[in-house]
Amino acid sequence: MTTLAPTPSSSPAPQEGATAVVARHVAVVSRKAVVASGVLTLLLALLVALAPHAGLARFRFSSETDLFRIPSVAVPGQTVAWVCVVLAVLVTAGMALLVRAGRRVPVVLSALLAVLLVVGFLAWAGAGSDRDFPVVRLVGGSVLLAVPIVFGALGGVLGERAGVVNIAIEAQLLAGAFTAAVVGSLTDSPWAGLLAAVLAGALVALVLGLFTITYKVDQVIVGVVLNVLVIGLTSFLYSQVLVPSADRLNSTTRFPPVAVPLLSEVPVLGPALFRQSVVVYLMYLAVPAVWFALYRTRWGLRLRAVGEHPKAADTVGIKVQRTRYVAVLVAGGIVGLGGAFYTVVSVSSFGKEMTAGAGFIALAAVIFGKWDPVRAALAALLFGAASNLEGALSIVGAPVPSQFMLMLPYVVTVLAVAGLVGRSRGPAASGQPYVKE
Repeated sequence: MTTLAPTPSSSPAPQEGATAVVARHVAVVSRKAVVASGVLTLLLALLVALAPHAGLARFRFSSETDLFRIPSVAVPGQTVAWVCVVLAVLVTAGMALLVRAGRRVPVVLSALLAVLLVVGFLAWAGAGSDRDFPVVRLVGGSVLLAVPIVFGALGGVLGERAGVVNIAIEAQLLAGAFTAAVVGSLTDSPWAGLLAAVLAGALVALVLGLFTITYKVDQVIVGVVLNVLVIGLTSFLYSQVLVPSADRLNSTTRFPPVAVPLLSEVPVLGPALFRQSVVVYLMYLAVPAVWFALYRTRWGLRLRAVGEHPKAADTVGIKVQRTRYVAVLVAGGIVGLGGAFYTVVSVSSFGKEMTAGAGFIALAAVIFGKWDPVRAALAALLFGAASNLEGALSIVGAPVPSQFMLMLPYVVTVLAVAGLVGRSRGPAASGQPYVKE
């Protein structure tokens, strides 16, 4: 939807007989968010109407080790679900009015709608169960499942901001997981495995940069080839090397959880955020660090200039290829950290294709987050929550097929790529090789 609005001007009024030219500001407003919100609200309404559940839904917010206890809450599940549907309809109507007035839909409204849909769904699913729904476990599991996606999304943001589409995030995650498992097992040190994973991710990124930046090969094709190559290579080495020597080469020492005093005892958020391993705490530091590097440093300004208009950046003396190489290598190292999470935090051994498409979900988080590190990290948390719902619902015995819950994170990914939050525009030179004239 396009709206035209006059822009104030300080120029003098045109003389008689002269042609008046009025400057106008063109704002492009997408209806995608309204359509997606309406469809999701309708699906929840149909679910509640066609499969009603009687009884109470119980939510538990505290554990025995919390600093203070929040009492469990029991609510009529069907009623709460309908209340959430009505509120979601009102939020969607508000979005529609904003779009009709030519204004963008605020992120707050999209976030509020997501909360209403999730609460309504959980209330419907948990109605009639005699077990409490563990909110602490839902939040904590969402954070853990989001860790590799967050690292992958940060790497994707850095690469695309410099003009390089990093389709090979999956390969970097898998290479990091494999290398961390082998090095961590040989040295009996998770720190050594973590460092090796960073180097492995950077090595895959170096190959990506060599073909896309130096030899100008299509970035999407190179990324896909690297994904297939690393999947095949790690699968072969796993079968031929790791399996016969699993005790020596595929048995890592994992990072133990470290509780932050006081903060870890706060109900709900404390156990989920502050009883985690070192890698999770590194994620907390990586998100603001990448944001600061992109928006508050000279290097970040040059990197964004290269991603938007490399010719203009070259004109003012910025080394385009060197800037892109540095960005791609740093991005690869960050993604490698996410790969290490699988084998030095989550489990203590490497498995075939254990990343399970997390790199592609990270790419969706980059788009969903509009190429911003903080928004991309929040989008990754959303995907982590979608992946964690299956385990949480199984605790209360919700009548939801497990196959549906397994495909939920990928459905959310498709909706994100389709533009759930509205119109997204990536860096102008993303995916375009630079040829100096």
